[in-house]
Amino acid sequence: MSPPTSLLSEAYAVLDANDRSAYTQPAAGLYPHQWLWDSCFIAIGLRHRDVQRAMGELSSLLRGQWSNGMLPNIIFSNDAAYARDRNVWRSWVNPHSPVDVSTTGITQPPMLAEAVVRVGQKLTPIERRSWYRKMYPALIHYHQWLYNERDPHGEGLALLIHPWEIGMDNTPPWMVELHEHQLSLWVSLIQKTHTDSVIKLFRRDTKRIPSDERFESIEALTMFDILRRLRRKIYDINRILDHSLFAIEDVAFNAILIRNNQQLVAIAHYIKEQLPPGLSSSMNQTKVAFEQLWDPFSANYFSRDFITHRLLKETSVATMLALYAGTIPVERARSLVSQLKDQHSFASHFPVPSVPLNSARFKPDNYWQGPTWVNINWLIIDGLKRYGFMEEAKELRQRTLEMITSFGCFEYFDPLDGHGLGVENFSWSAALAVDLCLNPIL
Repeated sequence: MSPPTSLLSEAYAVLDANDRSAYTQPAAGLYPHQWLWDSCFIAIGLRHRDVQRAMGELSSLLRGQWSNGMLPNIIFSNDAAYARDRNVWRSWVNPHSPVDVSTTGITQPPMLAEAVVRVGQKLTPIERRSWYRKMYPALIHYHQWLYNERDPHGEGLALLIHPWEIGMDNTPPWMVELHEHQLSLWVSLIQKTHTDSVIKLFRRDTKRIPSDERFESIEALTMFDILRRLRRKIYDINRILDHSLFAIEDVAFNAILIRNNQQLVAIAHYIKEQLPPGLSSSMNQTKVAFEQLWDPFSANYFSRDFITHRLLKETSVATMLALYAGTIPVERARSLVSQLKDQHSFASHFPVPSVPLNSARFKPDNYWQGPTWVNINWLIIDGLKRYGFMEEAKELRQRTLEMITSFGCFEYFDPLDGHGLGVENFSWSAALAVDLCLNPIL
């Protein structure tokens, strides 16, 4: 399938409209700030037209890096209109936070090493070496933080403390845990008295998007309540875990960590640097520990409760990101691919749905509980290619591009008929459309 000129033009127009000089916002209105994995995906698309701009997109993420190495999921705009956003998080309560910008106190999937390598592919060898040397210290610091603070028992798997850290905000495995363990008394009271409809009056997202396309108000309240608890503990992981009921070793996050560990190793090799010994050992341990997330009875990878090691057996597209990790046994990769091809599971007309079609929790138009997302498809396509499932990768690439060409650069899409959902003119959908267009699978 040749790259459609109209799609490339539309995608570049979306990226231009969302350009804020130092970074690219995900979309106007609802998403005015800089998000971590959004900028990584955006740079992967931008590199095809303006590699310097792509480098700037990633470099701008470093202005938000905390002194302990953490890369926050959001760097807030300094515009006066967003003072409320900055004040909700109050990142400055933690001494490690940067002094000149406001951020959140949590992270997001560690896609930066992947993006740095992809951008580096567009540079000359000398330019690439310089680029890698610029980004390498921050990458090392971030990956060390992931193991120092998010793998406190040295088991190899990173834990997450908020659904926003995985980026799949209301994905079923997390929502089940949230409802079982995390509803505070005041949120439970609102739920029991059915007064949550009042909360919709204050939600910014449902003023722009139909409420049935977003997570429930009770879930939104609980996510805010978790935020307040984290802030009260000044985002100190020791204080958070001391009384935490909600720490999860997420399968998607750790799959992305494994692949980005590999890319960090490649960067170090290219610039002839030695990884810190402790970091290298932890990286190797993650590949081994990841297989503990495999459930032989359902032939799926699941997230796991950090405290009890209980697998959270709610199937979602997160299991497919094990392909992106690239380290799982081939027979298990084949089992996942068979589900991708199963019309009762993940083989919707416009794949890949974020929840399988045969799940009782499948909702085709509700955020991460059914819709297809371009960034997830991109990750799965990359994993399929590296495992040698070339026909499956070609098919998913083609269906993804057909969906965007037909309906536009939406935030997410109905997996049954492909129509766009969420906000229009969404940056990572546009950027990854460009990358898929210009990277045919031979």
